[in-house]
Amino acid sequence: MIRKFLLPVLIAFYSLALTSCDNKQAVIPNKVHSISDLGHKKVGVQIGNTADIYASEYGGDTAKINVERYTKLADAVQALMQGKIDAVMSDDQPAKAFVRQNPSLRILEEVFVEEMYAGVVAKGNEALLDSVNQAIAQMKFDGVYDSLFNTYINRNGNYHYQKKVTEGPKLVVSTNAQFPPYEYYENAKVVGFDIEIVNYIADYMHRTVEIQDIEFDAIINAVASGKADVGFAGFTVTEERKKSINFTTPYTLSKVVVIVRGDQAIENEESFGDHLYKNFVKDSRWKFIVEGLRNTLIISFFAALLGIMIGFVIAQIRTNNEFNGRYKVLNWFAKAYLAVIRGTPMMIQLLIIYYIVFSSVNVNKILVAIVAFGVNSGAYVSEIIRSGIKGVDPGQIEAGRSLGLKFRTVLYHIVYPQAFKNSLPALTNEFISLIKETSICGYIGLTDLTRGGDIIRSMTYEAMLPLLAVAAIYFILVAGLSVCVAKLEKRLKKNER
Repeated sequence: MIRKFLLPVLIAFYSLALTSCDNKQAVIPNKVHSISDLGHKKVGVQIGNTADIYASEYGGDTAKINVERYTKLADAVQALMQGKIDAVMSDDQPAKAFVRQNPSLRILEEVFVEEMYAGVVAKGNEALLDSVNQAIAQMKFDGVYDSLFNTYINRNGNYHYQKKVTEGPKLVVSTNAQFPPYEYYENAKVVGFDIEIVNYIADYMHRTVEIQDIEFDAIINAVASGKADVGFAGFTVTEERKKSINFTTPYTLSKVVVIVRGDQAIENEESFGDHLYKNFVKDSRWKFIVEGLRNTLIISFFAALLGIMIGFVIAQIRTNNEFNGRYKVLNWFAKAYLAVIRGTPMMIQLLIIYYIVFSSVNVNKILVAIVAFGVNSGAYVSEIIRSGIKGVDPGQIEAGRSLGLKFRTVLYHIVYPQAFKNSLPALTNEFISLIKETSICGYIGLTDLTRGGDIIRSMTYEAMLPLLAVAAIYFILVAGLSVCVAKLEKRLKKNER
């Protein structure tokens, strides 16, 4: 049954993948030939990047830019190549990396603005800030900085700093590994100019290094809340950011440039097999998908269990209050819990639990995700169970009570078995939603299935195959769950005969 159901869908995914890798490329006219042409154009930027600020302030009312904000710079570049936007504003080195991978793009010769990069350290942690600044000064004095700069920025060297300290307290570093050549993935490891600077700083302080790859706009929050010691991700020093975070000594000059489409189409000579190899086989990139799938399954399974337990308790409290008027105080808290959880987005709840509830505790991120998704799911499960209970004929409850059975006995032996059958379809929908909601785990630096695909996209600068692979896996999970529940429903109906 499941094979008949999945085969047409998998064929459709395969057809889409073949279409995405077609060597033929349509010419999409370029509308931006200089910075002065940006007025009233759609320009892509990464959320949290200073390019977002510059683009938003450009032109005033007469030549205002229509800013399109993306979580990942790679998504903005992909939108540019497909003609959805007219240009992308980015730091110059990542822009050069994108253009090297996509010859159909080019960078305008004009520089939009120049700026300085620095690391970030939490307010009140001046001792760490001083140590980092001393390490940067020593690195420049030793000549290590110049050697790294020639390797990563000038691209005419082959020097790489070798980490020396392997034991000791951790220096936890938050970054966003989609910003080559400063931080990016290579052979399943986060590498880059900033990462080698961090390794030197950690050696100078006699500490080991732990890299947290999270969304760019979450890094300052992670450092300020103590989830990370420092943040290195090409941060531009601005007066606004200085109000909430301390900056290290600036360590490099950068430029904001404009990426546009070229005037001629470039034929893609790679076959479908080449695309498959680049996205999944090369450097064992498939492991990001496998790791993400594992984490998604772990989080979904245990969050579902936690949600069922919470939902069952809340449903019992509310049911007892409705039938007997008991647990008035607990019922009030249950209603407040339901109102808060159902009235706020899941992503906000995840960030609050990670950055506020567990702010002073170094807890496993998978456990944080399980708690967050379990607490969220519990609110919806409780109402599903309660509606299932209310769907049972009240006459059965009255009949049970008239026979001298306790209310709890009536619930456990008469009401709940029927309520479970009534609630099964809605519970299935809730668990399906839970599986898909785990896709926001990347905001706390956890590699779930979606994040695994994002990492591959950041390495290959291709969107279609990683996205289709992730979509196909989600579909198989959901379809498999639906088939299992359908069989369970069929078996429960047989028991009714």
